[in-house]
Amino acid sequence: MPKPIEAMSFEDALSELEQIVRGLEGGQMKLEDAISAYERGAALRKHCDAKLGEAEMRVRAIVQKDDETIGTEPLDSSGEKAQ
Repeated sequence: MPKPIEAMSFEDALSELEQIVRGLEGGQMKLEDAISAYERGAALRKHCDAKLGEAEMRVRAIVQKDDETIGTEPLDSSGEKAQ
């Protein structure tokens, strides 16, 4: 039974997605298996996109302060610095 996607790390999801792509490119799957693999692959891609978006927001929140220390600033829901 496959691991639930929402519990997967970015790296695990990407690795499984790569395996699915290789399997689909091989062309040896039965049609129903290929459709199921494609559906899981689409869900894995969406999960990876979300994880990357979260990481991007965290990186964008890191700023260098005037005293040369590194800190963070809060972001609003759109990912912009809060006013």
